Amino acid sequence: MPGSFESLVAEAAATEVSGWDFSWLDGRATEQRPSWGYQGLLRQRLRQARAALDLQTGGGEVLAGIDDYPAVMVATEAWPPNVVRATRVLHPRGVAVVALPSGPPLPFAAEAFDLVSSRHPTDVWWQEIARVLRPGGIYFAQHVGSRSNAELYEFFLGPQSDVECGDAELDGARAAGLDVLDVRDERLRLEFYDIGAVVYFLRKVVWTVPDFSVDKYHDRLRALHELIEAQGSFGCHSARRLITAAKPAADS
Repeated sequence: MPGSFESLVAEAAATEVSGWDFSWLDGRATEQRPSWGYQGLLRQRLRQARAALDLQTGGGEVLAGIDDYPAVMVATEAWPPNVVRATRVLHPRGVAVVALPSGPPLPFAAEAFDLVSSRHPTDVWWQEIARVLRPGGIYFAQHVGSRSNAELYEFFLGPQSDVECGDAELDGARAAGLDVLDVRDERLRLEFYDIGAVVYFLRKVVWTVPDFSVDKYHDRLRALHELIEAQGSFGCHSARRLITAAKPAADS
């Protein structure tokens, strides 16, 4: 995308970033998608469910792309702009959207759902997930894996001694009484073609550089702009994990 450093940054800094629609990045960034196709797999599981809960639904983008829900379909979201967006998109389709604080407990009775799903949760409340699942119920989710986009955040923050969280995450599921049935991990190429795309991404995916602001990181942004101008893009690797876990059946 043509433009000066100042104009690209200003445009991205003024753009709305609520929800999980990344179409603003079309032509400015590319990202490989996991081979498993999360939305399609979730669609199949929802067709088999009687009551389902989608945690941290964002602006409802994943559920909105699915055309068949169980009789009871509930979604939760914590960030107020996303609650508004998800309500507008999902309520007409019969999905109840619950504004949920950022910490447990979940405001649902024990054994209320036979499917709990989540795409890119920031926190996974394993004990609460196990509590609201019926015996034999399934947790099906796509998580962000360890050191996702490390090349990007280390450009701004310097080398980080990140802890690999994969085994600890699965230990948390097992400690809550869930059986881990399947785990798949992939690392995927993410490419930025202008500095505005980077600013937009960091404003939207806030955990990448948690204290990000244009003013605070102005010098690093300019350095990255010059790097992109020189080599045509900046690449990093996202990490994705597909998890299927089950609450043991009552007679097991």
